[in-house]
Amino acid sequence: MDGLIEDKNMNDSAQFPEIIGQSAVMGDVFALMKKVASSDSTVVITGESGTGKGLAARAIHSNSKRKYSPFVTINCGAIPHNLLESELFGHVKGAFTGATTSKQGKFARAGDGAVFLDEIGDMSPELQVKLLRVLEEKEFEPVGGNDPVHVDVRVIAATHRNLEEEVLKGNFRHDLYYRLYVIPVALPPLRLRKSDIPLLIGHFLNFFNQRNQKQAAGINDDALAAMIKYPWPGNVRELKNVIERLVVLKEEGIITAEDLPERLLENEDCYKGPEVEISDDGICLNTAVNEFEKALIIQSLEKTKWVKNKAAKLLQLNRTTLVEKIKRHHIK
Repeated sequence: MDGLIEDKNMNDSAQFPEIIGQSAVMGDVFALMKKVASSDSTVVITGESGTGKGLAARAIHSNSKRKYSPFVTINCGAIPHNLLESELFGHVKGAFTGATTSKQGKFARAGDGAVFLDEIGDMSPELQVKLLRVLEEKEFEPVGGNDPVHVDVRVIAATHRNLEEEVLKGNFRHDLYYRLYVIPVALPPLRLRKSDIPLLIGHFLNFFNQRNQKQAAGINDDALAAMIKYPWPGNVRELKNVIERLVVLKEEGIITAEDLPERLLENEDCYKGPEVEISDDGICLNTAVNEFEKALIIQSLEKTKWVKNKAAKLLQLNRTTLVEKIKRHHIK
């Protein structure tokens, strides 16, 4: 795992060091995030649970012109609907039973910074109307208040739901949907960025070794192969949790396949390649094929300790052909 993987979008990825990834699909994400960060537009980050939507939101804010202003987060799905309005917009004294003092909401607290609305797809229709007013008129009224409060806040939202489907079901307002979807940023699931798995493993090994004062020295070929083959339904969050468990239990030495949770080994024999889902918008076949080829090359190099002759034999290629492919994929 000591091979450095380079990518044509390395400059873009270097701008977001909080996010680990140098695959082609993540290179496209970094390029889009770079453009988004330099603007002041509303952003919606989509992706499955565990893909790092909150991390991406913070990274966009940290590279924006508002980076020195507050970044205030709120999970719309974790707070009861009857309390969420007060959390977002605040309330005045006496607005409801128990409101003994006035309270400032998230939007007021953000000042001229950004508000990150995580799981916005869980927001009630009533609050969606009030959020739409914030986006269009830059003002809101606290609960129980009559005087509008003006704000200059950037809204970054995230959801694991398909909001277009939620609009068709009547669960999400179509006008808010179009107002939010100025610039959508879609984070790919980990199963579509297999070549990033060795990088993520190395990063999390170092992190949890330092946090727990352990000395897990690395991961052997069989364990790495199993982790690359596993589809990771929980995405990067699941991988992070697995590495934390391995470091704590192993304590020191090389992690082997025997140390892995059973679920990572159950589908090893039936694995046929990375799972690819074709969305309604379609998929770039060339990009998908190139990404699969790159993942296999990296896996063969890891398995052979980066000895190109042996890696070429595993892939049933001539050494010169493998070297050309390594150059084309910018692998070092």
